[in-house]
Amino acid sequence: MIKIEDLRQLKAFAKQDGFFLSLIWLASFAFIIATPSSLMGNLFAIATPFFVGWRLCKFRDYALDGVISMRRGMAYCFYTFIYASLVFALIQFVYFRFMDHGRFFSMLNESMNNFGSIYEQYGISTQEMQQTMQMMGSMSPIQWAFTFMMQNFVVGFFLSIPIAAICARKAKTIRNS
Repeated sequence: MIKIEDLRQLKAFAKQDGFFLSLIWLASFAFIIATPSSLMGNLFAIATPFFVGWRLCKFRDYALDGVISMRRGMAYCFYTFIYASLVFALIQFVYFRFMDHGRFFSMLNESMNNFGSIYEQYGISTQEMQQTMQMMGSMSPIQWAFTFMMQNFVVGFFLSIPIAAICARKAKTIRNS
């Protein structure tokens, strides 16, 4: 069972690392918006599990003397994703509300037009694509930010499992000979 002090410590580290993770996501988002054809935005996004795993190992080694259970590791990772998602949602809301002016939706619309034939091969009609784009175009900045935040929660939950499994370390037992 986890003690209250241990949970406070875990959450404090997760808050700090969640802030840094949100900066990585911000860089990813900025590259995707500024240069959609560049791979830099995708590389920053792909770095997410590696960054969280690295920070989990730092937390484990610095605060827990190199020992962490998978359960505590999952809690740390998930809290990190929650805090990062909240900060990033706030940043995205500000962007969509004051700076976007339809640029993101135009980029999505262009992407949908470029890949329309692929969608049709998978049984999605042109009419369905147009309805989806109309629905997305009517979303408010808070709805966009909330949608991304919920997506980050779900992805963060599922990424927490393998990250915690890889980074978990048991205490070494001393054998009596």
